[in-house]
Amino acid sequence: MTATTDRIKRPKLLRAAGIATLLAATLAACASLPSSKATMPGGAEMAYALAGQGGPLVVLQAGLGDGKDAWQSVFQPLARNGAVFAYDRPGYGATPSGTAPRDPCSVAEEERRLLQAAGLKPPYILAGHSIGGLYQYAFAALYPHEVAGLVLLDPTHPRHWERMQQEAPAQAAVIKGMRAVTFSGAMKREFDEQAVCTERLMQAGPLRMPVRLLMSGRSDMAATPAFTTMQDGLRQDWLRLSGAASAETLAQSGHYLQKDAPDAVIAAIETMRRSAR
Repeated sequence: MTATTDRIKRPKLLRAAGIATLLAATLAACASLPSSKATMPGGAEMAYALAGQGGPLVVLQAGLGDGKDAWQSVFQPLARNGAVFAYDRPGYGATPSGTAPRDPCSVAEEERRLLQAAGLKPPYILAGHSIGGLYQYAFAALYPHEVAGLVLLDPTHPRHWERMQQEAPAQAAVIKGMRAVTFSGAMKREFDEQAVCTERLMQAGPLRMPVRLLMSGRSDMAATPAFTTMQDGLRQDWLRLSGAASAETLAQSGHYLQKDAPDAVIAAIETMRRSAR
């Protein structure tokens, strides 16, 4: 198992809450992609994996608690048909923790600087899972001229946490307990800043680029009716935010679509890449 900068603790709360996502995030570190490092402006180093040849470059962004190895199931298959890139955000995998803001806009700007430092030019096909989907949405909204397409896998809605606290307080209480006991420092910072800066992005209107939305068909946690209703509403709102014509639900997949349904994820990204060539 690879070393992580902020190691995730795994007490009994995970089993009691039935939250499979954090356990999967921990296990993701057991498989490692080849790693290189780029020096960022200011001197910090960030770890990334790059494979394949030919554009547009596919840029993968992992979810909360995950580094680049969360994409192990799809990384090499994508590299057979073109260049693909994944990286460790600060505090995950081989990238040390930092002090930079962790709101979606700042993470998107950091990702862009990393791509520049690695000498990788646009246009990009962005793909993001969970909160990584929110980060890629922010990138596409901030730098639309650099993005040829966007694929979102069970993306975190900008108002997800706000709405959960209001409409599904039982579920929110579980997450609060997990944050206090099981989240690493890097996870806490990303979780706490997930809604910062997103209001202005949402007010800008739908994206004007090809977008694919892939959603899980089964829950990895015991969902209350209130949570399900809230989640369905936020998923519908993703159509408005992204400009996608529809969302595809992968009936047999849990939250980690790239692991549960890798073929469907690869197909969605490859279709986007072919249309951009």
